[in-house]
Amino acid sequence: MVRVNAWNTFDRGQHKSCMDLAEDYKEFLSSCKTERECVDRFVNDAEANGYMELNEVRREGRKLKAGDRVYSVWMNKSMVMFEIGRAPIEEGLNIVGAHIDSPRLDVKQNPLYEDSDIAYLDTHYYGGIKKYQYVTLPLAIHGVIVKKSGETVILRVGEDEDDPVFFISDLLIHLSQEQMKKPAASVIEGEALDVIIGSKPVYLDESVKDSSEDSSKDAVKKALLRILEEYYGIDEEDFVSAELEVVPAGKARDAGFDRSMILGYGQDDRACAYPAFRAQIESHDLDRTSCALLVDKEEIGSVGATGMRSRFFENALAELMDLCGQYSELSLRRALANSCMLSSDVSIAFDPSYASVFEKKNSSYLGKGVAFNKFTGARGKSGSNDANAEYIAHLRQIFEEEKVCVQTSELGKVDAGGGGTIAYILALYGMNVIDCGVPVLSMHSPWEAISKADLYSALCAYRAFFKKASLKSI
Repeated sequence: MVRVNAWNTFDRGQHKSCMDLAEDYKEFLSSCKTERECVDRFVNDAEANGYMELNEVRREGRKLKAGDRVYSVWMNKSMVMFEIGRAPIEEGLNIVGAHIDSPRLDVKQNPLYEDSDIAYLDTHYYGGIKKYQYVTLPLAIHGVIVKKSGETVILRVGEDEDDPVFFISDLLIHLSQEQMKKPAASVIEGEALDVIIGSKPVYLDESVKDSSEDSSKDAVKKALLRILEEYYGIDEEDFVSAELEVVPAGKARDAGFDRSMILGYGQDDRACAYPAFRAQIESHDLDRTSCALLVDKEEIGSVGATGMRSRFFENALAELMDLCGQYSELSLRRALANSCMLSSDVSIAFDPSYASVFEKKNSSYLGKGVAFNKFTGARGKSGSNDANAEYIAHLRQIFEEEKVCVQTSELGKVDAGGGGTIAYILALYGMNVIDCGVPVLSMHSPWEAISKADLYSALCAYRAFFKKASLKSI
């Protein structure tokens, strides 16, 4: 199989479109580092493009028809969007599904403590990370704190130029002889990933100083609690009902003298979620109903109420069919089974620096287009969706007609490891599913890299898929 460098397939207009898309994407990537931030952005942009909230349509007693555009949000962390096609929904949807969560550090529920006049937030890492990569980096804190009254306080500190940043300390090389003997998995322990947030004790006016020995106990912690109260109106107990995520601080940037790549946090899987969203809002006048599915919790197994294993998507589709006058339990089952899906998740790009874990013939490469993964899983395809040959042939024809640059991929050598996506969960409905996403270098690291050409190829692929996919199972 000959892999073509995608840059060589672009004409002048496509090159400009590619670079323009990259600028929009970098802004999105820099602004949306949590699931909630992604959903907020997507909702605002969807409504600006004519999408209506599904439950609001239901409450108003309105009926939906071909061409109508609706969305539904679940717990502010997952979202589904539909544009209703001309064909009955029972004949299937064309679904592009991505996840909007990324590996990070989560602040624990009782996190704030002081040790040796340094104040810390205790964290629990989320998803698969190399723990040593998170020390000595500038870090930001994003999230929400919900007070007992129900008031929600939005926290986002460390991104603006004038903001303070946070960090996790590491042992200096001069004293690290024992540390350096440890395997990489334990050179930094999970319980050592505590974020330093301050070191200045509370100021005590001479008139109110207490002469007791406890007057200076936890003085730094007390000072920080005063700051949290003054700026955000929260106290220590409010951490119990908070969702705070510690992420790398800073904007996504162009990479390389030629500016051909993007370096940024959270590109697994926002490098696929963003073009999936864009393809959805840019697709019109469709035969089959299109669906962009943007979900949470993939990095920890797609569990929980906002993960793909929940009933959120199925319930939203049932509501949609009901508002179109097309619902029955049997019609819903047929719609799901007849659907075509691209599991829009990133693939690992071949890295010459670590060639020993890749099989070159069956790896994806940076800059050679969007990547198909027929299967993921581990070792003997454990936990995988393994796409049907008929479905792959159907997609090959579509992408060839639309001149989309594509390649095939596996996640490294057979016994080297593996991974998974949401593909197998949607496949449980009997629909045709395959993984189709952007290759990434340094996946799951604080700063991941992609090619702008692959990002643009993904957008082109998803638009072509919404327009032309039509394979049915029954």
